[in-house]
Amino acid sequence: MFWEPDKETISREELEQLQLERLESTLNRVYLNVPFYHKKFDEMEIDIDNLRSLEDLRKLPFTTKEDLRNNYPYGLFAVPLREVVRIHASSGTTGMSTVVGYTKNDIKTWSNLVARVLTAGGVTKDDVVQIAFGYGLFTGGFGLHYGAEKIGASVIPISSGNTQRQIKIMQDFKTTALVCTPSYALVIADTIKEMGININSLSLKYGLFGAEPWSEAMRQEIQDKLKIIATDNYGLSEVMGPGVAGECLERNGLHINEDHFLVEVINPDTLEPVPAGETGELVITTLTKEAFPVIRFRTRDLTRIIPEPCRCGKKFIRMSRVMGRTDDMLIIKGVNVFPSQIEPILFDIEGTEPHYQIVVERKGHLDEVTVHVEVQESIFFDEMKKQNRLINQIKERLASELGISVEVRLVEKKTIERTEGKAKRVVDLRKI
Repeated sequence: MFWEPDKETISREELEQLQLERLESTLNRVYLNVPFYHKKFDEMEIDIDNLRSLEDLRKLPFTTKEDLRNNYPYGLFAVPLREVVRIHASSGTTGMSTVVGYTKNDIKTWSNLVARVLTAGGVTKDDVVQIAFGYGLFTGGFGLHYGAEKIGASVIPISSGNTQRQIKIMQDFKTTALVCTPSYALVIADTIKEMGININSLSLKYGLFGAEPWSEAMRQEIQDKLKIIATDNYGLSEVMGPGVAGECLERNGLHINEDHFLVEVINPDTLEPVPAGETGELVITTLTKEAFPVIRFRTRDLTRIIPEPCRCGKKFIRMSRVMGRTDDMLIIKGVNVFPSQIEPILFDIEGTEPHYQIVVERKGHLDEVTVHVEVQESIFFDEMKKQNRLINQIKERLASELGISVEVRLVEKKTIERTEGKAKRVVDLRKI
């Protein structure tokens, strides 16, 4: 399904020419209007008039989240503040907030790109879209809201929280599409069951989920419990918000809106491009952002490019689901561990629930990892021998996947804190 068929089926040759023209325009704009980039380009002796191909992008400097924080709040804006009609910001929980702005035209572009993602995920003007993302300074709620309205769908801007009320709204308003984090979708699904509601009595058909890594097993769990088609979508505030990429109904990779974003995948250690199809860090250059263009922004998100054509007919390349973040990485006993490696293993083991938490502690000079796993109530009524058998099964599977041994603790349902936003998967108690 296409929102802008002519643009989403453009030939590779035409696309690359369009990308080059838009890149040249963006570079001129940031050099003239953003002191940070002007200084960077001059320091590196970069003459943007000599950039003649998309490959020349590699000659340009990277932009990091630290650069955004150092230019707080408006230092990277490329237009006067009077032209900025919307301002969003990160929470700043890991440091100074990163602030982004939008012109009227940016909002129009944003709406169109999210409309593409929603349409690819099955949503039409006949749908009722319940947005359970937080609004406010977080870009997710507003971005999906704009896109759904652009399509002509009916939008319920319920925001996050109050799960039972969410479900009552679903019943009364006949919600057909749910938008939230995948972990919150499972909270909703579990609450529906606890309330004794027959899932088939709801009108839900589609779920569009993002804002945190999730596995194929988690998708299947959500689809089974909510009786919907679940698709992944990707965006980040520093680049635009949702609308950067999204899955079609084939559910085999996220189509990147390449006419608006130029993407690279690099080795985060060497900063060199990785071979096609290999996992690395996603780097994005905006091609049409007016208020807040960014050049080679290091997202810290780990993914890989899927160059093969998709059966849906879209011509844009796809990226795999985000597998984690370079800064979510735990180094345990010299081994790199990502929380997203653990999830599919737990989903594959009978008796476990789709909620877990990794607790890291330092005892003496060694790190110890304990994975807290929620299990079905019946497990706690089994004899100790069966519980130990389950623990050993999980430990063996995790050791094989992670390359290190971890402790496993079985906990009762609802022991691990539930959130309406991103699930807190890691508790690092080390004093390093």
